[in-house]
Amino acid sequence: MKKIIIIGACGQIGTELVLNLRVKHGNDNVYAADLHADCPEKLVGGPYVQMDILKKEEVRDFIISEEISEVYLLAALLSATAEKNPAFAWQLNMDGLFTILDLAKEGYLDKIFWPSSIAVFGPTTPQRNTPQLTVMEPTTVYGISKQAGERWCEYYFNNYGVDVRSIRYPGLISYTSLPGGGTTDYAVDIFYQAKLGNDFSCFLAEDTALPMMYMEDAIRATIELMEAPKENVNIRSSYNLSGCSFSPKEISDEIKKHIPDFDISYTPDFRQEIADTWPGSIDDSRAREDWAWQERYDLSMLVKTMLDNVDVNMISEI
Repeated sequence: MKKIIIIGACGQIGTELVLNLRVKHGNDNVYAADLHADCPEKLVGGPYVQMDILKKEEVRDFIISEEISEVYLLAALLSATAEKNPAFAWQLNMDGLFTILDLAKEGYLDKIFWPSSIAVFGPTTPQRNTPQLTVMEPTTVYGISKQAGERWCEYYFNNYGVDVRSIRYPGLISYTSLPGGGTTDYAVDIFYQAKLGNDFSCFLAEDTALPMMYMEDAIRATIELMEAPKENVNIRSSYNLSGCSFSPKEISDEIKKHIPDFDISYTPDFRQEIADTWPGSIDDSRAREDWAWQERYDLSMLVKTMLDNVDVNMISEI
């Protein structure tokens, strides 16, 4: 059996990805790795290793000695958090990628997954139905690092044959983990406040539509891309991916169908400036054509699922 490691396993995507991959490949064959010294309770069913992606030699030694064949590199500083520490964000988001790409170039890895983001787009990008190939002038350090990473992934594929695959994730929504510092995280926080009976103050304007996706769809898309035949993967920078697009007002209106007394107000902050540079909707036709991508959750399904499952005991105060 092949061995897989998810680096950044304790994050929003990582936890769900580990659990799903362990079901497919067996607990012992899927390693979870993160900065935390102790394994999170949800991941105790399989191997866990404390790992700092910036400690290059330690990462290399572990992957080589354990004969890992696939890496999912999720360790990164997200958009809003990255703006507060640009130099560290650039170092973390780029140096770790080179470590993993070079391992594959040297023949130690068969396949890599590295996530990009809609943050690669910018104010000059077409805002509606944003094409796969288009103008990309990101204005955030996160977006700049993801755009650079896409180019390096494509370079390593074209010049060294590295089988690296990537998705430009939209905003991701899940009830299994708390908001993690992203500009789209209002769409997670809002459910906790609604179930607590609180009013919600949104840091984006009411009509700011952004592409979003329910986490189950995102995890399934990631695994489907990684399992697609190599000849079907025709984009080696990163695939556009879309689930549904909505604004804060649209999601709050949907929540009110279940919780009529829920109230929302709008106090845009620095994250509004970030959101204003991102697309409102995405053209993901290349993913649909190349590896048969198809979302399952629309806005109404997403809202009902989140309200049914968010556990307010996970938070003391957000």
